[in-house]
Amino acid sequence: MRIANITCMIVRLRLRKEFKHASFIRSYSDNFIVRCQLTDGTVGWGEGIPRTYVTGESPEGSLEQLVATDLPSQLGQKCDSWSDVIQLCRKYTPNALQANPRECLTNSHRCAVELSILDAFGKLFQSPLRDLVNQLPETAPIRKSSDRVQYSSAISSGDARKEIKSSLAMRIYGFKHCKVKVAMQPDRDPDRLKRMRQWVGRKMDLRVDANEAWSPEETERRIVALEPFGISCVEQPVPHAQSDSLAAIRKNITTPLMLDESLTSIIDAEHAIENGTCDLFNIRLSKCGGFLNSLQLAAIAHKAGLGYQLGCHPGESGILSAAGRHFATTVGSIRYREGSADKHLLKDFITRESLTFGYGGWAPALDSAGLGITIDETKLSNLSLRTRSFPIT
Repeated sequence: MRIANITCMIVRLRLRKEFKHASFIRSYSDNFIVRCQLTDGTVGWGEGIPRTYVTGESPEGSLEQLVATDLPSQLGQKCDSWSDVIQLCRKYTPNALQANPRECLTNSHRCAVELSILDAFGKLFQSPLRDLVNQLPETAPIRKSSDRVQYSSAISSGDARKEIKSSLAMRIYGFKHCKVKVAMQPDRDPDRLKRMRQWVGRKMDLRVDANEAWSPEETERRIVALEPFGISCVEQPVPHAQSDSLAAIRKNITTPLMLDESLTSIIDAEHAIENGTCDLFNIRLSKCGGFLNSLQLAAIAHKAGLGYQLGCHPGESGILSAAGRHFATTVGSIRYREGSADKHLLKDFITRESLTFGYGGWAPALDSAGLGITIDETKLSNLSLRTRSFPIT
């Protein structure tokens, strides 16, 4: 079986409320969605979330990369097994259109194309995406099959009343883990964390995300000021360009540090391990170049004795939520799991199934073929800003 056609779309999904953090404020998400059709008519779907402030990508840039890539030569091979499909995806090298020293400028593009291929062939083989993990020798140390998983929640910046309401809701709803966005008004953060801790209770695992907002000179002081409130992790405290400074900072604090914007590729991972800049990786499927690359990053972290979380981008549709679910239910030792918050974050939905987690953040494994989702193509068409198709065979 071969790929017959690739169609890409830039799709705008509205958020239920404005999402704020130190790097950006947004009320909608422009997503890069790919439809892969095989020669027998089987269709698969993929999604990427290009963010200029994360990997330097944009939805329009992802489309331009697809136009500039020789798709027939790269995606025209015959595939009869998962092994063939894995080889096809790993060899796929989209045109970055510019120097790409960190190998991250095509990550959202790669994620969308790869997931669409994996979904299509998974349907063809009548095999769920989670089966793919057992085909990869490097995943052996991190494999762990689960029937269900628990996601964490998040609280973005807001006024005291909204933050109290959110904190209380997290506790009542039974969450075990919660991430708090900090650094928009850094001098207020200790008071915010103190107040939140009072309302979420002592048992809640609270971690913070600074989204690159602090300077190396202030980072240690900012973290020490938050430690009395029992934070379990600080995510990306400094800009990527200054991330090497974290090696020295780690020696003076007790709170683990997690890389996000500084962890986009194998190159980034190897650099972080060599320089000792973190304790954990934030692995996001789109940011890290797809399902296969993300599995490899988890294996690299495990081998180096580091932790990792499954992250997400606000605005992900059910496509990425489903892909994240397959990752979360087949990979062990994931410190935190983010995602599958569809109905809590989005106004617009393109999957017929709801991927939204339930009480306490719990969600079941997906066992249907491919990603295990069905796309409402009429809704998708209405939400599409641009569409373009590319014949492969």
